[in-house]
Amino acid sequence: MRRWLPIVCSLAAMSAVGRPAAVAAAGKSASTTTRWAPAVQPKPLSEHVKRGLEWLVSHQHKGGGWSQGEESSYMGNAMDKVRDIPNVAETCIAALALIRAGSTPRAGEYARNVLSAASFVCGEVERADEQSLYVTSLRGTRVQMKLGPYIDTFLASLLLAEVKGQMPDPKSEKRVAAALEKVLDKIDRNQREDGTWDKQGWAPVLSQSMASKAINRAAQKGARVSDRVRVRAEGYARRQFDKRSGKFRGEGSPGVELYSSAGNLGAMQESDNTNVQQEVQARAVLARPRSDKERKQAQATLQRIEGNRKDLQQAQGNVIGRLEDKRFVSGFGSNGGEEFLSYMSIGESLVVKGGPAWEKWDKSITQNLNRIQNNDGSWTGHHCITGRTFCSAAALLVLTVDRAPVPVAAKMGRR
Repeated sequence: MRRWLPIVCSLAAMSAVGRPAAVAAAGKSASTTTRWAPAVQPKPLSEHVKRGLEWLVSHQHKGGGWSQGEESSYMGNAMDKVRDIPNVAETCIAALALIRAGSTPRAGEYARNVLSAASFVCGEVERADEQSLYVTSLRGTRVQMKLGPYIDTFLASLLLAEVKGQMPDPKSEKRVAAALEKVLDKIDRNQREDGTWDKQGWAPVLSQSMASKAINRAAQKGARVSDRVRVRAEGYARRQFDKRSGKFRGEGSPGVELYSSAGNLGAMQESDNTNVQQEVQARAVLARPRSDKERKQAQATLQRIEGNRKDLQQAQGNVIGRLEDKRFVSGFGSNGGEEFLSYMSIGESLVVKGGPAWEKWDKSITQNLNRIQNNDGSWTGHHCITGRTFCSAAALLVLTVDRAPVPVAAKMGRR
């Protein structure tokens, strides 16, 4: 029997300043609807972003999916067989970029594109088996080779979590909910004891990070996420951080510090976002425990939450200290999809922290990505993941990271 983690955003249980004041709110009625909002005031979409979005939607296939598309000439023709076949990972990250820019499946300039993409992903999930971690029969894409064979699964759960509650009608909403439930069950069923799922690929630390992000985002949206699965993933990311050296271990990062730092930092941050909501519940239980067992469980939960938070703060400080190091920021040494994905994870952590470090990073990375944008509005990688679809979508997610969603509970807990 799986133990599920119910996530509740109880606005009446929040104090306006500091950490949630659950004790004072115990016993009071409150809204139980999780709401997401940006951590900062979002900037207007730039012309660079608008051009990138236009390029992206112009390359969506009729069935709603995206393929990896044109790759850098550095990579040769090794991917010609699957280059133009729509795949789940590419479709998800492209749709997420459109969502971040302001569209949902039922509203916004690109609503029709997002809805079509969600339908494509649901179809792939529905055709997948029940037991394995795969959600697609397509094998051998560049993204799978570099991030791991199950990156489609993790990005599918992330997209489905974000469109949950945003579909245009009950029928499509029910379809998304069922697809998300199926993917989460696969993730639950196939997680290892150490909190990982798979260590294949060139940079699986980034795939692991997307898995952690997906299960936390799903929990924040009210989906049934196993508490055991989420805590294991959080624990793995925390163990990768060496408190003595202040650095992350290089497991799954092919020796590239940027990947291990960004991937694990992103996982810890997303878990903390969820934990702030869970903290409200634990403090309420601790205020009026019904049994000694319940009291001990609440205490253990709060101890874990605080442990992750302290590790996150130290790790965040270390990463901020490395952002002046050009060798660290350059990752493998040139831009690729892995770099863009890493920048997204760093940005999504710093934007929650806010302040000068976030503002400086946002300005610097925005200037860099604007500078390397292609004339047609796309972005291309120069090593490993070079396909224009993934690189363009990931770059757009970096440029719009100030619009990244965090639960209202987490946002309020940091004021």
